[in-house]
Amino acid sequence: MRTALDFSPLYRSSIGFDRMLNVLEAASRAQPADHWPPCDIIKAGEDDYRITMAVAGFSQDELTVTQEQNMLVIAGQKSGGEGQELLYRGIPAGSFRRSFELADHVKVVGANLADGLLAVDLKRELPEAMKPRRIEIATGKALRGAEESPAKGGVLAA
Repeated sequence: MRTALDFSPLYRSSIGFDRMLNVLEAASRAQPADHWPPCDIIKAGEDDYRITMAVAGFSQDELTVTQEQNMLVIAGQKSGGEGQELLYRGIPAGSFRRSFELADHVKVVGANLADGLLAVDLKRELPEAMKPRRIEIATGKALRGAEESPAKGGVLAA
């Protein structure tokens, strides 16, 4: 049994977290997802991630990797084996679509298909304006000098 969470008190007391709260709310009411094909999500470094998905039987032409804003979609569309008489199907041949919600500033770097595994590399790239920066501390003399009006030699009114 799943309990519904009420995030409305957080909306009243927080500013700028609405996207995160919307994601949490959507996750709390999400239906059980199909977990095929299986995948691993790996943190490869401080800002590097990798999604490795088992896509045995799919060729490169049958797979698509798409990023639209903060959503990564990996889909597979199996082309039919016309003219073949199938006696037993042990390898899943259906189509799939897996979606991954990405945090802000996470970008897809590349994708590689080898040995039935699709590896999608992701990197978090913070804009320069969001990175920590050192603020220079001025001395008291420099501040007083900046407050004086050069024309009158007096202090500027605030």
